Amino acid sequence: MSCPQAASRASAPPTTTARAPGALPSKGWTASAAANAVRIKLREDISPAANLATFLTSTVEPEAERLFSDYLPYNLIDRDQYPGATELERHCVQTLAGLWNADLSTAVGTATTGSSEAALLAGTSLLRRWRHRGDTAGRKPNLVLGANAHVCWHKFCRYWEVEPRIAPAQQDLLHLSAQQARERCDEDTIGVVSVLGSTIDGSYEPVAGIAAALDELAAETGVDVPIHVDAASGGFVAPFLDPELNWDFRLPRVHSINASGHKYGMVPAGLGWILWRDPEARTNWLSFDTNYLGSTRANHELSFSRSAAPVVLQYYNFLRLGFDGFRDLHARSRATATSLAASLDEMGPFRILGDGSDLPVVVLSQRDGRHRWTLRELADHLGTHGWSVPVYALPPDRQQTDVIRIVVRNELTTGHAEDLLSAVRGYLSGAIATPA
Repeated sequence: MSCPQAASRASAPPTTTARAPGALPSKGWTASAAANAVRIKLREDISPAANLATFLTSTVEPEAERLFSDYLPYNLIDRDQYPGATELERHCVQTLAGLWNADLSTAVGTATTGSSEAALLAGTSLLRRWRHRGDTAGRKPNLVLGANAHVCWHKFCRYWEVEPRIAPAQQDLLHLSAQQARERCDEDTIGVVSVLGSTIDGSYEPVAGIAAALDELAAETGVDVPIHVDAASGGFVAPFLDPELNWDFRLPRVHSINASGHKYGMVPAGLGWILWRDPEARTNWLSFDTNYLGSTRANHELSFSRSAAPVVLQYYNFLRLGFDGFRDLHARSRATATSLAASLDEMGPFRILGDGSDLPVVVLSQRDGRHRWTLRELADHLGTHGWSVPVYALPPDRQQTDVIRIVVRNELTTGHAEDLLSAVRGYLSGAIATPA
């Protein structure tokens, strides 16, 4: 059904009167003129498929695009009006619970707006669990994490006034170790965040080793510290490629896990997931009952209204790919990443810090010695060939080291990888020199 006012506005020509930046035009434009103006504003943006900086899904099938468009107006929080969308969310939570080896009869979870909301929910649960002990008045809670932890965890600590106890990066270890985790825990530690798939180098942290160290701490001191696994990327990779890896709810000390559907879950940006092993781990403190959308419903999320479309696509992907499809897709990405890392290593001037053997991510720095070129100059050169690659400094204890990160997603074929390598070789042939 069309709106008469909208039809009238659509027929109006674009205004030509000069106006202050950001001011609304006096009359609306036609739909085609407005769309064209938007495209002109965005024409300098790189194609997402060529953006090797991002973990986010950048291409989907035409059928998925149509589903996303069809269900974009559906509000996931309106559970009485859209019970089918609620059922798809429940099914996705159960699927993830199975992939992460949870007890299907007790696991609880929800869709979130990315892993950042999921992390804030997880941190809140950990904080409330600590406060429920009853002897915490006047004491300062702390959270243990590695220097590679996502900024969302630093946001949680600042917003909720929790002390972040950050294990520094080491020369050959850019993530949290079991010993570092244990050393930083005490009776005021609300939890340890272990990262399954670091954005810095693509590595998995040793979740089982950290759990074992905390088991020893509990046996020796009585200090009982739960683990949250930030599996933003690895949660959709490890179950398919590393089924023998013990990192999930098989470990009793793991209380909660989050993952990003919009990364290796193959859904466009805007979808995260969080699961707790049982309602006690989530704590009822997160629950708010609302009745103004129909029947009384419990809401556990930080956000409220949001589109059901990402959840619809997650369910679609589970059906479309199945276990074998996810495994084959991610296996191809890992094979491309490890091959790319090996080829870059053979060139000589690069030190490989992430070889794609965990997450399909390649991270490299320059080998020791003086060079007449920098990684930033190399990245600029790759930009002229259509590739966007990030250059960034490692965490503070290694901040003198710049690195390039290449995130391999399913869009990056072996042919694309060879084109990228050819561009790197072309740059080095003209820029590399004997170290001074």
